[in-house]
Amino acid sequence: MEQKTNPMRHLEKLGIPYTAHHYEGGALSGMEVARAQGQDPDLVFKTLVTEGKERSYYVFLVPVTGDLDLKKAAASVGEKSVSMIKSKDLLSLTGYIHGGCSPLCLKRPMRVTIDSSAQQHEKIYFSAGKVGYQVEVAVEDLPKALDFQFADVRKVLD
Repeated sequence: MEQKTNPMRHLEKLGIPYTAHHYEGGALSGMEVARAQGQDPDLVFKTLVTEGKERSYYVFLVPVTGDLDLKKAAASVGEKSVSMIKSKDLLSLTGYIHGGCSPLCLKRPMRVTIDSSAQQHEKIYFSAGKVGYQVEVAVEDLPKALDFQFADVRKVLD
């Protein structure tokens, strides 16, 4: 049974159209989710949380066809380096668990960067804040939904 998540409610409150998608099977990899849903993997973005110097936290969205390039990510937010946070710290920092982290409705404010490849598409998919739930949102509507920047932060996987 599908249910509304806080990110879905946030989009509705702002009047931003979205399409909700639900899949079974728990925490699958992003590529597995894209395949299971019949979605173009270039449009499916994973949400990754990093830590910079002095406990500054950053959120990055990258397509599941690639990974986060930590050097590019650090440069995009003006840090010398960033590192991925530990999975066990995700819930306390974001309010989400691994496999269900959304860039919307974070527990604490964090700077959000979306890989610039999103600009080549009309829409992208990302987590709706719960494992098994995604939202599909028009790229042109993203600035209405959250404060973010576009930057080239993706490392293409071989």
